[in-house]
Amino acid sequence: MMTEPQRPGPLIGARVLELGTTVAGPLCGRLLADFGAEVIKIEALEGDPLRLSGKRFKGQPLYAKSLLRNKALVAIDMRTPQGQELVRSLAARSDLVIENFRPGMLEKWGLGYEDLKRVKPDIIMVRISGYGQDGPYSVRPGYGILCEAVGGLRYINGEPGRPPVRVNMALTDYIGGLYAAFGAVMALRYRERTGVGQYVDTALYECAFSFMETHVPAYDKLGVVAQPMGAGLADSTVNNLFLTADGVHVHIQGSQPNSFRRLALAMERPDLLEDPRFSNRHERARHCKEIDAIVQEWVGGRTYTEVERIFRAGDATFTRIYTMADIFQDPHYKARGMLARVADEDVGPLTLVAPVPRLSETPGRIRHTGRHIGQDTRRVLKELAGLSDAEIDRLTAARVVHCEPRDETGGERSEA
Repeated sequence: MMTEPQRPGPLIGARVLELGTTVAGPLCGRLLADFGAEVIKIEALEGDPLRLSGKRFKGQPLYAKSLLRNKALVAIDMRTPQGQELVRSLAARSDLVIENFRPGMLEKWGLGYEDLKRVKPDIIMVRISGYGQDGPYSVRPGYGILCEAVGGLRYINGEPGRPPVRVNMALTDYIGGLYAAFGAVMALRYRERTGVGQYVDTALYECAFSFMETHVPAYDKLGVVAQPMGAGLADSTVNNLFLTADGVHVHIQGSQPNSFRRLALAMERPDLLEDPRFSNRHERARHCKEIDAIVQEWVGGRTYTEVERIFRAGDATFTRIYTMADIFQDPHYKARGMLARVADEDVGPLTLVAPVPRLSETPGRIRHTGRHIGQDTRRVLKELAGLSDAEIDRLTAARVVHCEPRDETGGERSEA
């Protein structure tokens, strides 16, 4: 089990109301929660769609155990007037609201930024959408993978001459969630100094596009359209994937002067350092095929064990390609605590990704895994909305809210 220090996180005291669904919004909330923010997640009565994503164990959604961790889970039907009023009452007691609905949806429900400012003048709203809150594309449905394509990131991913490929995870949603959390913390910092709230407009296509930074001025001044490079990287050589004699893929990075020198000496090819074709980074990029062929011939004549022994001794910059099975066996992951082992009453001990980044004085920690639908509804509505048990029972019967069934003591189950 986890033995992280119990020091307060840097966001302790900040209350966040998460209205987001699926990935980008919940990731933003999870990042803030990992570092001490009190995050109250509002999900539909049937649960967030992410509960249906990923693999299951003992009938439980494993992905949700991670992405919903550290959050209080409240189930409210925001399509009903009573549900909307409950959300407004919770927003009035919150510092920050996260949402990733299509632009205009919250306004229809009376829960937009201007609406919430009336109940909390210094509210911060983090808005995540496919194409932003304005512009001609803003009304389009925007999923991360589509915005990855519009942002240019998808086009450069894959092998030359073949259709673009995707990474086997919600890459742009994660990029967007990271930017949203960054914007949230900046807005909180500004409000600390000025007392003024604001909204953070996070567009997924812009988040993807921002990763194209190196290619933008190249097109502007040279008309160069960045192309997929497979395992390589444009204008960076040696920087590619090579295959050992026993079929292990090894990525080698020797594009910088020092790393190329170490690579050449480890291969016992000091002559490469004097070859004018490879004398500097620009020349190596011009003669990429020649130097890659030389490196492949050397690597392909040896087993991975031999390559690793020689490259480690020569301090070359390389790695084999890790699978998840490799990660679970890796001593560095263990030493750094990146595979966090936490308790869960449904599935038993569970391994999750540890909070990132590592803060020396105020580290993030996992206080509990993702809970059940409505597990915290009653407690939150009593504490923050001032409702009685009888009022909550009436709302439950009317299908405005959902509460986790109470135990024999009259309280709701807790997994804290």
